Amino acid sequence: MKTRVRAVRPWALLALVLLLASTCVQAADEQTYGAGRRRRRSRRHSTAAAPANIMVPITFLNSSVEKGAVCMDGTPAAYHLDPGSGAGNNSWIINLEGGGWCNNARTCKFRTRSRHGSSDFMERQIAFTGIMSASAADNPDFYNWNRVKIRYCDSASFAGDTFDKGTGLYFRGQRIWEEAVQHLLSIGMASADQVLLTGCSAGGLAAILHCDQFGAFFAGRSTTVKCLADAGLFLDAVDISGGRSLRSYYADIVYMQGVSSNLPPTCTDHLDATSCFFPQNIIDGIKTPIFLLNSAYDVWQIEESLAPNKADPSGAWRACKFNRSACNASQIKFLQDFREQMVASVKSFSGSKSNGLFINSCFSHCQSELPATWNGSPAIQNKGIAKSVGDWYFGRAEVKAIDCPYPCDNTCRHII
Repeated sequence: MKTRVRAVRPWALLALVLLLASTCVQAADEQTYGAGRRRRRSRRHSTAAAPANIMVPITFLNSSVEKGAVCMDGTPAAYHLDPGSGAGNNSWIINLEGGGWCNNARTCKFRTRSRHGSSDFMERQIAFTGIMSASAADNPDFYNWNRVKIRYCDSASFAGDTFDKGTGLYFRGQRIWEEAVQHLLSIGMASADQVLLTGCSAGGLAAILHCDQFGAFFAGRSTTVKCLADAGLFLDAVDISGGRSLRSYYADIVYMQGVSSNLPPTCTDHLDATSCFFPQNIIDGIKTPIFLLNSAYDVWQIEESLAPNKADPSGAWRACKFNRSACNASQIKFLQDFREQMVASVKSFSGSKSNGLFINSCFSHCQSELPATWNGSPAIQNKGIAKSVGDWYFGRAEVKAIDCPYPCDNTCRHII
């Protein structure tokens, strides 16, 4: 994937601020966070707004290394836990971190020099924001839950399970997923009254792939189990050249990282493995209640699936895909057709009363962990994302919200 120079976007600035903040407060002694035990603190959440910049320390799953639950370079998997309190003490959010994929030896090897392939490069403390926030004002329904982020270092949405002898790379996302959940069950989640599996982007896809597996961990219990996938509805779409760039990319990932055996059997019993890495072919078979949060004009899919550089050798889409106001009429028509494909893909899914839906018409990607979008704007029919997810999870209202086509929604926070 070629490096591109572009204008700095708001979400990029936010990520830079969080990274700088975490660097400044790294732990002096990593062993404090490596034992895998639930860390208790004297701080208790209250109904008043909690500080938004509390940094949450890392825990390494050292005991799972011998079971092969490791990052691509063989370093231990890791997670961050901010303990719950009060009424939320027996409720858990499990957030699967996102961060793209890799599909060949070169790009995967490159990722081992980053937090997406090695826990050696992971921040020792990170901020929890949006749906992960400890602030009652910012996150009224989930602020006092046990909130966990499982770090992403396998590059196949926690679904691969193989070892590449040629490169020495471990593709053990499935083992990381299973070992992390088993560990969390052992430190208190087994007695949970309510749990929610969530994730954004590649983590959103992971939440879809693993939703029923997550539910199975609580089989026979009275636990309420639901899933939320943010920006995980990646479509098997035709690109601007008439090809299927994302399908080709996913095919490489599925083959290289041994994903096939870990895909939902309700899909693989009638479709090929690559097709079953696409959520549109999975969601109708999921039994566990799930909420899909997505932009109908997902900017990652516009830039990397619909109009990647290799499909646009003349550069006709270069301005449009980074600035919606630069799109001409035919380009807008192409994007509207993509929206229609997304809406059509959830038609059957939305017929289930247990499922939820919030598809807005913003040019964005990932909206549940950014404070401004989680509990602010955008809104559909005057209801924002946090309220919509909360109403669905707690059964306060049925939520099947699909926005009108761009540019009708003036509540959007566009990032291009």
